[in-house]
Amino acid sequence: MEDERRLADAVARGLRNRAMAVDIAYEGESALHKADLADYDVVVLDRDLPGVHGDEVCRALRRDRSGPAVLMLTAAGELDQIVEGLALGADDYLAKPFAFPELLARVQALGRRPRRTIPPVLARGDIELDVARHTVRRGGEPVELQPKEFGVLRVLLEADGGVVSSEALLARVWDENVDPFTNVVRVVVMTLRRKLGDPPLVETVTGAGYRIP
Repeated sequence: MEDERRLADAVARGLRNRAMAVDIAYEGESALHKADLADYDVVVLDRDLPGVHGDEVCRALRRDRSGPAVLMLTAAGELDQIVEGLALGADDYLAKPFAFPELLARVQALGRRPRRTIPPVLARGDIELDVARHTVRRGGEPVELQPKEFGVLRVLLEADGGVVSSEALLARVWDENVDPFTNVVRVVVMTLRRKLGDPPLVETVTGAGYRIP
């Protein structure tokens, strides 16, 4: 059990370092509760969760066709186990032990699947963000961003000119433990503007949020 918690924590740290907002559930009941409260893009699901089994969690997630993609983790790598996991409704399957770069690639691939199609390279004006390579260029020149800055820019580009509220950015880029009254979004947007340079790219829409017009 302690080993599984350490694995979950390590995976979460790795994904957060790639500008992903990550919540952790160590038991099946907690996983179902969090899934009811948040609109996740991808769930990395250990099949051998204590309490409510991972199979039951997967079935519950699949009842909503617009729900998150599911990447199932298991110690069993035999073909019949893989087939059984996919039959439960999992979108992908990864046997433990695994290499983190493979898990990351699978999570990114699942995250690009529609609900709404998101291209692998997001572009608007002279800015380009490559999701898979985790790179940003403006006017052809590389821009070095920290994970939260990358995450905010990605969400704004995905909005395709639409306004994104601070609350939506908190939900998409930070995790569940962030203080909802914090000013971290404003601070990250200020830093992002400075790094992206002139002319200013991110516009503040008073009382509504931010957009890249």
